[in-house]
Amino acid sequence: MKRTISLLLAAALGLGLLSGCAQASAAKELTAPKLSVTPSNSEEVNGALAGFGLELLKKTRDANGETAMNSDMDHVPFSTLVSPLSVALALSMTANGAAGNTLAQFQDVLGGGVDLVELNTACAQLMADYQGLGGSTKCSIANSLWVDPDGQIKDEFIGQCRGIYDAQVFSAQLSEPGIVKDLNGWVSQHTNKMIPAIIDQPFPEETACLLVNALYLKNSWLSEFDPLSTREMDFHHAGGPDSQVEYLRKFDTQLSYLQGKGAQGVVLPYDDGRLAFVAILPDLYPDSPDFGQWLNNLEGNSLSQLINNREDAIFLSFAMPKFSAEWKGNLEDTLPLLGLEDAFVPGAADFSSLGDNPEGYFINQVIHATKIEVNEKGTEAAAATTVDAPAGSAAPPQEGITLVLDRPFLYGIVDLYTGVPLFLGTYE
Repeated sequence: MKRTISLLLAAALGLGLLSGCAQASAAKELTAPKLSVTPSNSEEVNGALAGFGLELLKKTRDANGETAMNSDMDHVPFSTLVSPLSVALALSMTANGAAGNTLAQFQDVLGGGVDLVELNTACAQLMADYQGLGGSTKCSIANSLWVDPDGQIKDEFIGQCRGIYDAQVFSAQLSEPGIVKDLNGWVSQHTNKMIPAIIDQPFPEETACLLVNALYLKNSWLSEFDPLSTREMDFHHAGGPDSQVEYLRKFDTQLSYLQGKGAQGVVLPYDDGRLAFVAILPDLYPDSPDFGQWLNNLEGNSLSQLINNREDAIFLSFAMPKFSAEWKGNLEDTLPLLGLEDAFVPGAADFSSLGDNPEGYFINQVIHATKIEVNEKGTEAAAATTVDAPAGSAAPPQEGITLVLDRPFLYGIVDLYTGVPLFLGTYE
């Protein structure tokens, strides 16, 4: 009996133009009635997604660090990159197949306890907002549902995926070799070829369906970096030797300055007026925690609070690495730590709204792949309720600021309106 669910999440941030979309070559695309909702903003969902994004990064980084420590490679710098938005959209789509306590956990983790209708309408609003940004920003959010003919997936669930999440629906033998080419081709096209492959083998025979999200984002800085100012300098890796990297640099310029939570940072806006690249560097004092300890001490809406406290300031000098990063891994051991416990446990998982298998369904794997490029022109990547800021944050220095990101720092692409993180990463 086919009863397992797989989630595949691909998010890319890059510099090319998004290529045209094509259907999978062998899988058969299905049509079904669309059960749609009216998009609507939700402060509760936005706030929950901000906290979810930070916790997802922290738990993924912890698992990444354990893998690095167990690899017998001492002092190997590692970095982590996730797309909280990509993960949240795929999970929210999946929540429409859940019931009982399983559904309640989805609602708590992704929506702060709101009901499924509000979670759906909030996700629909975010998808509409991000695919309609101004300036030169290009954003593509694509969802798909791949059902095995023997998966017994309900038409109502298919209709919700199509209507609410604008998902393409395919029928395919998920355990046959052809699924590898079909699925990788779909992901590649919807991430502008930045993520050319997400799987390398068919799925287990018991797989009933796949839920896939692909996010592609290309942004240009509101104020570009001068290529003539780019130069090589040292980057100080934690616990390892320094390395020479190229740095993007600005001088005598006005930027938004962040200060608090034992750190300082910068907000670099894009020309769409809504999204921004945020970089945060922990303070360095003799008794300061290391980067990992500092990051793990951030809780809830700490990142949103920092961003909301931003103040314009004159930067005498600002420099950050010009870099490309990618990460791929599994999240089925990470997501239960965030509160999605039952969904991964056979017998405990309640996906009775998803299909008619009398033995029920459960999620057996979540694959996430991300990539980002940061240069003089902008960023390209493929892969929260605004909280009142506490009073008393220090004002930027009158004489100007010098900020060089030459040791491990936190970065992300964040919605300045809602606090929702589209991408979060660590450069270490």
